[in-house]
Amino acid sequence: MTTLALTGDSIIQRRLNSTTDPDLVPLFDMVRNADAAFTNLEVLPNDYRGDPALDSGGSHFGAPAWVLDELVEAGFDMFATSTNHSLDYSISGLEYALDQLDRRHLCHAGCGRHLEEARQVSYLTTPSATVGMVACASTFARGQQASRQTRAMQGRPGLNPLRVESIYEVLPEQLKQIKSIALDLGIEQLRRLDIDLGFGFEAPVDTFPFNGMNFRAGDQIRHLQKPNTQDLFDILRWVEEARRMSDIVLVSIHAHEQGKTEDEPAEFISKFAYSCIDAGADVIVGHGPHLMRGLEFYKKKPIFYSVGNFVGQNELVQSLPADSYDYFRVQEHLTPGGLYQKRTESDCIGFPAHPRYWQTVLPICEFQDHEFVSLTVHPVWLGLGEARHRRGRPRLASGEMASIILERFAALSRPFGTKLKLGMNAEAYSLIANELA
Repeated sequence: MTTLALTGDSIIQRRLNSTTDPDLVPLFDMVRNADAAFTNLEVLPNDYRGDPALDSGGSHFGAPAWVLDELVEAGFDMFATSTNHSLDYSISGLEYALDQLDRRHLCHAGCGRHLEEARQVSYLTTPSATVGMVACASTFARGQQASRQTRAMQGRPGLNPLRVESIYEVLPEQLKQIKSIALDLGIEQLRRLDIDLGFGFEAPVDTFPFNGMNFRAGDQIRHLQKPNTQDLFDILRWVEEARRMSDIVLVSIHAHEQGKTEDEPAEFISKFAYSCIDAGADVIVGHGPHLMRGLEFYKKKPIFYSVGNFVGQNELVQSLPADSYDYFRVQEHLTPGGLYQKRTESDCIGFPAHPRYWQTVLPICEFQDHEFVSLTVHPVWLGLGEARHRRGRPRLASGEMASIILERFAALSRPFGTKLKLGMNAEAYSLIANELA
């Protein structure tokens, strides 16, 4: 029997005290007791070194490199690094962070010094099984993705990208208005000039490009998305390699994109997950939107569309560059804590204003003879309502809070046909693989 613990975004800035804090120890003991434990490294363990990027992932998430040691002590041994914060300190900051991971001989995937390295599998060998991990991100700024090497030129360090191909369908009269606006403003003329000069390319057949988006006429208004064909092919190539070379294959995707509501995954994420399972993946773990999304089973393999935040210390970043002050429109004399307090209007907006960002789950998957056989889902709470410097630390939820979290997770999973049942202690969900249709 092999157990695999899964968590979402670890935005860690302070000591966890995972072995000494009585409120936290029961949760982290579960993580430590698993044969393998995964988390998404949402911060850059770069000691704030590197060159601050103009386009951060929303906030510059640098962190002390010792946060890696805290996570290892907490029981984690598998780290996804491909996020919208991977290049917060440009290439120099990413390379420093990769050096810190490699120096500790940690299993990490999702970023590399060129595209092939970013796409590659990372392996964790345990006494009971070898786990192969592939990690990618669909949410990133232009230039943050790694580039491939050629015969004559080195590649660019960056993350493993899963680009998204989007088409916006609108009603015929709406498309006519979009075309008229583009012509009246001169936008379409400039686009045609770029094509004539060799700097641009024609839009996909039957679409009209406007402001970076491709529109076409349809009988309803909808946003169609699919994974980029080349990215999908390249990622699946390494998923297939992981299938050949390991017992359990985990695929991680960091995606902020959503469906019609933030509770729903974007259409392309399901397509990507199904393709990965078809290629040999055993479990798909999603993260990025900082809240829970549902659980789906495809060919009896679990797809966690988002397991939310696990460590939520994003307001405790100790150092921020000038670009952060400019972006949030605050004066530079404010300390980082003052900046975040102003950003959230003293907890009236943003993450502190919504409990759902502080509720998550810890799924523990069990494999027998390297096949998925069962799942236990534990409710986790991050302490909203505590002082700013104490909240964000995960602990097992109990009582009413446990019921709230579990009921929400079950409700989010029902649209995918997933039925979960309470275990004997009524504070965790359980599922046996042979119960799946």
